[in-house]
Amino acid sequence: MDRPGGDDLPSVFSGTLVTAGQGIAEIAATGTLSELGKIGRALQKVEPEATLLQKETGRLVRVFAVVGLIACAAVVVAFALTRGGGVDAWKQGLLAGIAMAMATLPEEFPVVLTVFLALGAWRISRSRVLTRRMPAVETLGAATVLCVDKTGTLTQNRMTLRKLVTGGNAADLSGVCGALPEEHHALLENAILASKRDPFDPMERALHEAGDRLVEDTEHLHPDWSMVREYPLTPELLAVSHAWATGNGDEVVVAAKGAPEAIADLCHLGREKQEALAREVAALASEGLRVLGVARAVGTRGTLPDAQHELALSLVGLIGLEDPLRPTVPAAVAECETAGVRVVMITGDYPATAQSIARQAGLKNCDDVISGPELDRMSDQDLARRIKDVQVFARVVPEQKLRLVNALKASGEIVAMTGDGVNDAPALKSAHIGIAMGGRGTDVARESAALVLLDDDFSSIVAAIRLGRRIFDNIKKAIAFILAVHVPIAGLSMLPVFFADWPLLLLPVHIVFLELIIDPSCSLIFEAEEAEADIMRRPPRRPDEKLFSLRTIWLALAQGLSILAACLVVFLVARDGHSAEAARALTFGTLVVAFLVVILVNRSWTRSALAMLRVPNAAMRWVLLGTCGLLATVLFVPAAQGLLHFAPPHPKDLVLSLGAGLVCVAWFELLKRYRNVRAVSARTEPPASARG
Repeated sequence: MDRPGGDDLPSVFSGTLVTAGQGIAEIAATGTLSELGKIGRALQKVEPEATLLQKETGRLVRVFAVVGLIACAAVVVAFALTRGGGVDAWKQGLLAGIAMAMATLPEEFPVVLTVFLALGAWRISRSRVLTRRMPAVETLGAATVLCVDKTGTLTQNRMTLRKLVTGGNAADLSGVCGALPEEHHALLENAILASKRDPFDPMERALHEAGDRLVEDTEHLHPDWSMVREYPLTPELLAVSHAWATGNGDEVVVAAKGAPEAIADLCHLGREKQEALAREVAALASEGLRVLGVARAVGTRGTLPDAQHELALSLVGLIGLEDPLRPTVPAAVAECETAGVRVVMITGDYPATAQSIARQAGLKNCDDVISGPELDRMSDQDLARRIKDVQVFARVVPEQKLRLVNALKASGEIVAMTGDGVNDAPALKSAHIGIAMGGRGTDVARESAALVLLDDDFSSIVAAIRLGRRIFDNIKKAIAFILAVHVPIAGLSMLPVFFADWPLLLLPVHIVFLELIIDPSCSLIFEAEEAEADIMRRPPRRPDEKLFSLRTIWLALAQGLSILAACLVVFLVARDGHSAEAARALTFGTLVVAFLVVILVNRSWTRSALAMLRVPNAAMRWVLLGTCGLLATVLFVPAAQGLLHFAPPHPKDLVLSLGAGLVCVAWFELLKRYRNVRAVSARTEPPASARG
């Protein structure tokens, strides 16, 4: 039994629709033994991988949870033992341990990830991309290879008449809205006559649209003619002929169109004319056009033969049709190239057509093409070696897409894959990011994919990649902020344990208050940050890159230790001559102001905080004003002071406290300025050979 796959194979999938003529099929297999059943079994075997973000976040949460629990137990025991081991000491130690656990455990991580990815899915929907699995939004920003269809993704999936060739003269119709040259009228006229009046076929619809546009006011359209006979297309002769009664007595006009070699056969051309015709066809095909030949005959009803091959046809010319490239594709492909994302085109079209579209789209390597039959003959080792460089795969059947996806994954690529058919589903599910076509895609493809492209437009995928990178950058900033602020919280919770004459600086109620700053800051301010200017000019992050790189850890720890040092200085100064409650209030004020400063400096790791103040962020103003209002309340309202165990601060001491919070991370602004100066110097400094 032949497998379904088009190209006039006799077998079809169950559920196939007959769109023209009639069809009779014999059921050869049912259930899981059918071709659709085999696809279903393949889908069950394919397990989607956890995303990089999910793996890294799980690891971080486990590490922080273990550290938090150990620190909590250590604080309880150390506090009680350093204060005599009485009941009150154990009770205070338990409070200190709870505060320590709250200071260490990363309870903000689930909030950050949920909010960032949910809002990312909402933002990406405005680019006409529907998210079915939220982590895929961030993973798309790490994609290194983007495998796309040609038809409907790179092209408009709308056939257009592009060229008319008759008598060696060619007319390019791109952008032509006026009159058609006279010598091409008969060619377009007969091409329309060889089509149905109300066509379903995209090519015939393109011919009618061109006729309405170019020869509408001429005598070459014949709505009053009636068809008296049709010679249908057959596998043996790829041409169709229509015989029309003109209303002029018994006269009949026969118009034929089809594959150029079939029309040449019907016209009984000699060898020289066939070779000349083949050269014209090859020239048109090299431009990515689908080429049809057109012929004509005039006779009477009584002279119409039974067989199409017996018609006395004369060659009129050639027509070239194209599925135009989407206007946004070249710029989007160029943006992908700049961003280090390799675009791979996988199509069922012929290699010459695929190469032409690839060149128009701006793909770099279009000369090397692997066809489906060649792919079947290749071993896995040969494919792994060649797939790193090839960007065009032609005459590929959907079943081969899964092999291509697995080969790319095995070579270490992060693969995004588009598809629309039922038999694309295994490849979509196996890819790191499966992208189904919403306009023409099947339900099975959409269910298997992580993203659904509502408008089938390639530029929407590129916009999603840009947003995915922005989301990862902002998650990284938010988590660095979380680590930075947890350092002073943990330090202020733990240090008093080891000094018997120190009061507890942070109680559970204080940490709850701080969470009211941390969570909105991460969830709203950092999520709303716009992308860095170079986000699509840098390569994708490495698959093994950690959410917490060493650079990020050291930066966050340095910020956190700076805040802790400022808070301890304020506490030690305030402790001399002030009550424990007053010292605690001043230390707490320093900590909150430092948090706000860290938010401002971490909004961008390249631009200064002053420059970022001019960059709009809808959430920042409300968070800053709300935090300042709450801080003023707990410092000056007696009821709030009692709740947080504060005493009224002296204005002079308050200036010291708030000033320390403002300047404690000023070094980061100097570091950003130094890096920017070095980056500019690196770009402007001539190479060593030039200096020598």
